[in-house]
Amino acid sequence: MPGASGRVDYVIGVDTHRDTHTAVAIDRVGGVLEGITIPSSRSGSRELLCFAETHAPGRRVWAVEGTGIYGASLTRLLLERGEQVVEVERPRRAVRRRGKSDELDALTAAREALAGKHLAHPRSPGERAALQMLLTLRRQVVKNKVQAIGLFKTLLVAAPDALREPLVSLSTTEQVRRAARLRKRRDLVDDAGVLVLGSLARRILALQAEAEELKGRIGDLVSLLAPHLLARPGVGVLAGAGVLVAFSHPGRVRSEAAFAALAGVAPIPASSGQHKRYRLNRGGDRQLNCALHTIVLARLKSDPATQAYVARRLSEGKSPREIRRCLKRYVARELFKLLENGGHMA
Repeated sequence: MPGASGRVDYVIGVDTHRDTHTAVAIDRVGGVLEGITIPSSRSGSRELLCFAETHAPGRRVWAVEGTGIYGASLTRLLLERGEQVVEVERPRRAVRRRGKSDELDALTAAREALAGKHLAHPRSPGERAALQMLLTLRRQVVKNKVQAIGLFKTLLVAAPDALREPLVSLSTTEQVRRAARLRKRRDLVDDAGVLVLGSLARRILALQAEAEELKGRIGDLVSLLAPHLLARPGVGVLAGAGVLVAFSHPGRVRSEAAFAALAGVAPIPASSGQHKRYRLNRGGDRQLNCALHTIVLARLKSDPATQAYVARRLSEGKSPREIRRCLKRYVARELFKLLENGGHMA
């Protein structure tokens, strides 16, 4: 997607927040026309559209920061009205050192869109947004469960011998199940241990049940949106959902190379003089990177083609870590082509 300057007469940069949005309109050469701050409500968004009609009539593009969070409602309204919207990242630290205000951030967003060679489309709402919410909630539930298990293990070590000894040699799963069935004791110290361990155990079981329920809902949505994705080797429900949320819809990401860069699996040139080398990309969407890593690990265990590839690259002197990086890049290419072509491999 080329820079906005070649196709539009105006760019409107929008810095979004919870309570207010600040917008600045510029012309095609970067000159500031006007700015406005509006409430982050439906009526505020309509006021912003009136501002655009007055100060940026004709061909215009909206450069919105945070289209999936604070700017989600505004982005939906703009797309409903047929406006052209691109997503911009928050200003880098080097830019922020020159000054920080909502007006400056909006202006930076507008000028970034004006000069940008590759501008990102906002992610699609609807089912994809619902899938993202389910994934976000499940990650938090699993995080809470892990924390509860850690606290349970810590307190079990310090528990009275009458409570600790029957549980200490069991697996974590069995420890939690038995602790959840502990009954009140006459001894006050033992009874306090029963209360604490039993409460934590029941919380762990409840969180486990909630995580499984959310996984089922996520699986239903992924099967509805992209059943062909789950048919690929190593692609489970959660990894497939992570890929689908990042991909969003055909046309959002311009190429498979851009998708790999989005996932942080495209090596970054780090050459100097006569030395040509690449370094690991630690940027990008880390949830998408995690999904690709999970798929690769699953294929290493069960996919004969992947195992044959690993054997060949090991014989060529590649390390296991380097091979996994190559596999993540290949998986990114494969899944992008699959999703971009509606389930058909190009």
